[in-house]
Amino acid sequence: MASGQQAVAKSRYISIGTGGASGVYFAAGNAICRLVHKEAAETRKKTRKRGNRCAAPATPGSVHNIAQVMTNNYDFGLAQSDWQFHAANGRNLWAGRKQSKLRAVFSVHPEPLQIIVSAKSGIKGWEDLKGKRINIGNPGSGQRGTMAYLMKKDGMSLKSFSKVSELTSTEQSRSLCKGEIDAYVYTVGVPNAGVSSVAKKCGAKIVNFDNDLAKSLVTKEHPYFSWATIPKGTYKTTDTNVTTFGVMATVVTSSDVSADVVYEVVRAVMGNIEYFRSLNPAFAHLKPKDMIKNGLSAPLHEGAVRYYKERGWM
Repeated sequence: MASGQQAVAKSRYISIGTGGASGVYFAAGNAICRLVHKEAAETRKKTRKRGNRCAAPATPGSVHNIAQVMTNNYDFGLAQSDWQFHAANGRNLWAGRKQSKLRAVFSVHPEPLQIIVSAKSGIKGWEDLKGKRINIGNPGSGQRGTMAYLMKKDGMSLKSFSKVSELTSTEQSRSLCKGEIDAYVYTVGVPNAGVSSVAKKCGAKIVNFDNDLAKSLVTKEHPYFSWATIPKGTYKTTDTNVTTFGVMATVVTSSDVSADVVYEVVRAVMGNIEYFRSLNPAFAHLKPKDMIKNGLSAPLHEGAVRYYKERGWM
């Protein structure tokens, strides 16, 4: 078994696919890189050897990240737990194409599914989206994939709306406040800078998503979904608790990535978990015992397993 010091003996450039620049995936990927660089700096002090280098650029999101990890263009990627499940099991967008090399590393924060509406839209729930101007998310994003899944489950199509946009997470905030769209459905960690911005700037708010459609999804057949509550006071316009459901943000990789590299990334995060929690409000309550199991459908990468066994967590 290689020790942490042995594993970093050969430095490597590590890439992590994230999400939109204003989203929590981007923050998570860059937080991981910050800890990788922290460990690299400490390695240089102790051994004079260069540690791993890391970059976490903005990307279209979950579906794109999984595809890039599977083609070895990224070493790691942030992905919603539902898309990890579908890819690992050959379902939905990957129907008949099980991604056998997909590996789980750990999960991060919960991601409640949020219906965010303009103050003047009159939208009180999912049913009211019909006939409205909606952003369904940019191609390749988990947001886009989730919206397509919900529409299919509810017998809806793009024709169900008066206008359909394909905006990124950053663009949708501006568009809502400009009055160009009425709503968007966004799966993201709480709190989120983009949601906070539209709540402050134009009075946008989150509405409940606990109807029959939601109840049909939070079942044993969909193990990646669970009920969630967005607490009163989270945003300027959140004057009551909001009931919804959601997924987990997860970190995935490929079996092609070496065990030593995965081990070092996991060690950097779990060995500095208090610091990691401080880097974004969405990470404040993370617990390693939950991170190594919640929302993970693909097999754990052997490098992650090595670290978890060393810590006595498995």
